[in-house]
Amino acid sequence: MGLQILLPESLRHLFREPFGILYEGVGGDAVRSSVKDLGNPTKLISVGDVTTFHLLESNIIPDVLIVDDRTKRAPASSQVVDGTKHQGFAEIAVDNPAGVITEELISVIGDALVSDQNVRIFVKGEEDLAALPAMMMAPVGSVIMYGQPDKGVILVRVTEPKKAEIKDLFDIILEKQDHKEQFNNVRRKLNGY
Repeated sequence: MGLQILLPESLRHLFREPFGILYEGVGGDAVRSSVKDLGNPTKLISVGDVTTFHLLESNIIPDVLIVDDRTKRAPASSQVVDGTKHQGFAEIAVDNPAGVITEELISVIGDALVSDQNVRIFVKGEEDLAALPAMMMAPVGSVIMYGQPDKGVILVRVTEPKKAEIKDLFDIILEKQDHKEQFNNVRRKLNGY
């Protein structure tokens, strides 16, 4: 599993605000309302079982999807779980406990983003924070979509200013880690090296 970046309690409030545009609604309604603004992204990355399920149900195929068979920290329905198992995806499983981002998850996301195949990343644990490294590592012009529980779906356009914003956030998070000097390799991976 490698190193684990713990999201400090003091920074959790930063994650209550969307990193992109919130499309309000329940399930498929929110995803369908966001589709008109999707455009033709360089890469489309979907994080979360319900968001991914409704994208696939709408015949919108992400380049990378990240799921954990859970929604709101409870098991996802069999319909959602089965609906995220789309043919044509290479599958990679990765361990990532709740409240952290593992070095392994960062590596797998990085590999998936440069793959010629569509990739389904199955997270054993929790994928809630996976949107962060995806935003930082995805090429400019990409779109990240993730759910905001009980609110809707968030669409994040990856731009240079967005990447800089997420880098600054990661820098703050990494500064709060114990033994922060151990995270130099993680910083390089996040920066695409």
